Amino acid sequence: MSKNQSILYVICPGFHQQSLTDSFVNNITDRFTYLDRLLIFPTDQYPPYSGVHLLHYLHEKCKYNSQNLMIIAFSAGVVAGVTAAWQWQGQGGNIKGLIAFDGWGVPLLGNFPIYRVSHDQFTHYSSAILGTGQLSFYADPSVDHLDLWRSPHLVQGWMSDSTTLNKTFVSRLSLMEFLSNIL
Repeated sequence: MSKNQSILYVICPGFHQQSLTDSFVNNITDRFTYLDRLLIFPTDQYPPYSGVHLLHYLHEKCKYNSQNLMIIAFSAGVVAGVTAAWQWQGQGGNIKGLIAFDGWGVPLLGNFPIYRVSHDQFTHYSSAILGTGQLSFYADPSVDHLDLWRSPHLVQGWMSDSTTLNKTFVSRLSLMEFLSNIL
């Protein structure tokens, strides 16, 4: 049994075509074959930003709060992801982590591991006052907001590690390498 088999990976899309999320899921599951327990929040049925709807959806699908969740959210979906994570944990559930793709303007605070991914350096640094998480990544060269989600396998950039007290270590790597550090 892999260490990741007990984790349910929850994908929280934003406002965009379903094909972008399909592309994202195909790209990460091709690379990380153990991501076989995926749950995609149906943004065609619920507002992508609604943490209340996401939490309700999770309760329908999981039955118990004992399910370990790793939330991977994009854009408006970051609002739903972080809100549901707080509530899930507040109800006794376990959040293994939250990966926030381009959640610009969304406070990233929580009692669980948080990772911020940005499509450019400006978004990365202007969002930092709202929380960067343990590890963060920004694309360099910058990519289009939607391309970050659609084609993560094509993105290169920089990782910041703020897990050490008063120090930030920066490393050049691909977004897929960054994700492999987390997933």
